[in-house]
Amino acid sequence: MEKRKFKRRHLIFYLRVIERESNAVLGFLVDITTQGIMMMSEFPTEIGKTFHLKLLTDAGPQGEKFLEFQAVSKWCERSVNTDFYDTGFELIDINPDDLQGIRQTIAESGFNDWIR
Repeated sequence: MEKRKFKRRHLIFYLRVIERESNAVLGFLVDITTQGIMMMSEFPTEIGKTFHLKLLTDAGPQGEKFLEFQAVSKWCERSVNTDFYDTGFELIDINPDDLQGIRQTIAESGFNDWIR
């Protein structure tokens, strides 16, 4: 069994995963670490492909805010809800500001771990 180096965070709400060049919504983010994401979508995703992605993290009065990065699709399978597919991505190119944005998204939107 594979063990993760980083604790996976399940989000309380789904963020849109957008293909940067076409601005098309590919799916919704349902799982995140600073090393990778899992996306849920209506259609399967090609495995081994590099994607230029952005996540819409805020749509307020000052406009929309995005995190941008490149990621490689590592696997794709039917979701528990068989109407959808889950795809795992590894982050491969992300600038320090967007990486900090992912950390902030995890802190603000994800379930917190309680240390006892």
